[in-house]
Amino acid sequence: MDAELKRSAAQLATDWLAAFESALGRRDAAALGKLFRAESDWRDVLALSGSIGTVSDRAPLATALLAGLVRAGAMDFAIDANREPPRDVARAGEDCVEAILSFRTAVGRASALVRWRRADCRAGSAEAWTLLTALESLTGHEEDDILARTEEPPFERAFHGPNWLDRRAVAQRYDDRDPAVLIVGGGQAGVTAAARFRALSIEALVVDRMARVGDNWRKRYHGLRLHNQKHSNHFPYLPFPRPWPRYIPKDKIANWIESYVETMEIDFWTSTGFEGATRDEATGRWIARLRLADGRERIVRPRHIVMATSVSGTPNLPEIPTLDRFAGTVVHSSKFGDGAAWKGKNAFVFGTGTSGHDIAQDLHGNGALTTIVQRSPTLIANVEPSAQLYDGVYYGAGPTLEDRDLINVSVPLRMMKRAHRLLTDEARRHDAPLLEALEKVGFRLEFGEDGTGWPLKYRTRGGGYYFNVGCSDLVARREIGLVQYADIAAFEAGGARMKDGTTRPIDLIVLATGYKGQAHLVGELFGPAMAAKVGPVWGFDTPTQELCNMWRPTPQAGLWFTGGSFAQCRTYSKYLALAIKAAEEGIALPA
Repeated sequence: MDAELKRSAAQLATDWLAAFESALGRRDAAALGKLFRAESDWRDVLALSGSIGTVSDRAPLATALLAGLVRAGAMDFAIDANREPPRDVARAGEDCVEAILSFRTAVGRASALVRWRRADCRAGSAEAWTLLTALESLTGHEEDDILARTEEPPFERAFHGPNWLDRRAVAQRYDDRDPAVLIVGGGQAGVTAAARFRALSIEALVVDRMARVGDNWRKRYHGLRLHNQKHSNHFPYLPFPRPWPRYIPKDKIANWIESYVETMEIDFWTSTGFEGATRDEATGRWIARLRLADGRERIVRPRHIVMATSVSGTPNLPEIPTLDRFAGTVVHSSKFGDGAAWKGKNAFVFGTGTSGHDIAQDLHGNGALTTIVQRSPTLIANVEPSAQLYDGVYYGAGPTLEDRDLINVSVPLRMMKRAHRLLTDEARRHDAPLLEALEKVGFRLEFGEDGTGWPLKYRTRGGGYYFNVGCSDLVARREIGLVQYADIAAFEAGGARMKDGTTRPIDLIVLATGYKGQAHLVGELFGPAMAAKVGPVWGFDTPTQELCNMWRPTPQAGLWFTGGSFAQCRTYSKYLALAIKAAEEGIALPA
């Protein structure tokens, strides 16, 4: 091992790559398999499979990888001199070496990221722990070349003719044509996808019910700000300004989205509802019904529809027995503004996720007598440092944001779970005093599936956790009350009757009970048959170990989904755009 540690990361990567290319050249699956440890994972993002999927363990991995390499015409593997050089790093509790490679396929340029555990490296050999292969661009359709081809003349001599603004206004009305892509939803998911499409010269139209770009953030509750730091949250092409605060307030996000739409020349129709669509398979187009601001219906016929309503679309209003007897105000968290109107009033907040805690803290800060109602155990982590531990790849000096995104994408589900268990254990050690105090007042805690923490809860449920920015301390000190839902016997006109016989006066009930996911919207907007065909959206698909139907071809041609965190939207919008560009240009990705 001592001799192996002396072998530099660059030499280890060079030696492994030579053996890899030899095995590929001989079409030797057995030799290829020897280059991977018994428990290894290969994740492909469009490069070799035309989709997003993971294959695990040596024998199946080697067989599938060789088939994919041959099918895609993969060639010219090399350590990428333009990216972060091979280096020693720590991942999931292991000392590792990581190397970024470049290669070509029959349709474009691609990247690979190989990761070895130092413990699996011996003199003259090394067994890879994980491999990522990801499509970077399509030959003949690179962003820089498209920009050069579409550059306007430096000057126009007909000064009396339409200028840039005139042409923009006409183009985004789509009076004489249909967009290639209709994007439903104008939050970060929709606009980042639209920016990627524009860079690839794909005409895309974003529609949103809100009256102003950014209102899906602007109109949320008064005190909202992001609970993770800006370093991981940048938008494509335009990172947030350096002087911005680490935790960005909602109104800055709203204004940023609005300015981003203008700066990136994104076609965006506000006050426009998407009322559903049917597919004309003969023409390969959708017949999509839009309701415009003036009440008129507009039919557009895009080839692709991208649902960008994120993992949270329709408010989830659970059936709460006897709540109909309550005579006070009941509002879902999506409609809650701020707590100023409830000073001195009794407020119950149902839900112990992020929105529930933030709204309870807002009400308390405005002088309301506030109680949180807990319906199920909840993961709690202090916003610093615990909640930020999982985004470690984005902190500190080192790789470019592009390389950090590739590193993030390179982590397969199995490795992610291992890393997150370790990070969750660390977070619990940091947060032990707070967690003990919460349990003393009766708050029920949990720490994710098999102790993997909040990120996998987000990827499966879209919530179920809270990053403590003060509300948990208020609950622990009993300044905000806590009631278990199971202890409520029934609601009455003036409040709640408890099972112990006491009554609780209530003036306001806020249902911070989350949202229905995109699968619900598919049924509402495309019909139950389409929903059954497409299947689940979000949450993990067991065979592929990936999020169901996200950013990749779905069982319904021309129907796509995007959403998630800012980092996910930035990163995966690139691959979504490449997949749709390939379809638009008739380029067959390897299947």
